[in-house]
Amino acid sequence: MRDSELFGHVTAVAPGKVNLSLRVGPLRPDGYHSVASLYYAVSLLEEVSATPRQDSAITVSISERSTFTGTTHTDPESGATVTTEVPQDEHNLAYRAAALLRDTLKERDAAVLTFPGAEPSAYGVDLTITKNVPVAGGMGGGSADAAAALVACSALWEAGLTKEQLAELGAQLGADVPFAILGGAAVGQGTGENLSPLLTRGELHLVIVPASTGLSTPEVYGTLDRMRAEVGLQAEAPELDNDLVRAACTGDAELVATLMANDLQAPAVHMLPDLDDMLDAGMVEGAMQGMVSGSGPTVMFLVRDAASASQLATRLQERLDVWAVPVHGPAPGARLL
Repeated sequence: MRDSELFGHVTAVAPGKVNLSLRVGPLRPDGYHSVASLYYAVSLLEEVSATPRQDSAITVSISERSTFTGTTHTDPESGATVTTEVPQDEHNLAYRAAALLRDTLKERDAAVLTFPGAEPSAYGVDLTITKNVPVAGGMGGGSADAAAALVACSALWEAGLTKEQLAELGAQLGADVPFAILGGAAVGQGTGENLSPLLTRGELHLVIVPASTGLSTPEVYGTLDRMRAEVGLQAEAPELDNDLVRAACTGDAELVATLMANDLQAPAVHMLPDLDDMLDAGMVEGAMQGMVSGSGPTVMFLVRDAASASQLATRLQERLDVWAVPVHGPAPGARLL
């Protein structure tokens, strides 16, 4: 008996991620940037429940248990504050993931169901997303939704696909989706989609502090390009520090703290100057290192151990009246509950 028949739904979780290092190369002719990134999955999880439908439709809803349901940002033209809710239609990455898997399975069925009267499956689903990763925060929350949707729908529809096959599908949706499926730690190159998983034997502990407003990833990259042009800086092919990679694999927090780097931090702080105050506050309160996560505006602080993470989170909440959460990694990739 399949899980959907027993429980009425299938639920999967997938981790958010931080970039312990993010090096950005020059703008490419296709409009993207080559990057060299050290992806690190953390214990902040998105959850997607998939309930079968009798038709081939796909619906998306956001659970009331969600920590985040949207974000605000400043419109670059008008300067007005705009509130953006998580989309619940075909613009949602989890919807697109389910649709991609549905269409892939329908094509597979069409190739094998050749006898008269064969009825292909409908592959419809109602998706309910519980969001615990900041929206537009540089932690890959939308990609984690897509990863969890692929894993949940694959189980719901008994697709028989491996994680590697799902990751290959996920790459069509975005560079962060395959990593959310595989989890752990990995070096990402190209636009981030060329993943080299790493073997790890130690943990790192961090505190995550989301900003009250979001940042557009394309706008952050565009700001980086303009900042470089203004000072006449020619971007080179991005490379990771091998010592940082080894330190992350062994859980050497002290060495990681000295080698963390993010080329997108300067443009993110330029767009949201309050991030600089947040970074300073974390260091004053005892962090080993602080850095903007990915394209921001989420800020992360590296600490020595779980106790230090709990203490720092409490101090930041009391000092700045912000939401701060201790996390650890490397977390496993998308999986069924």
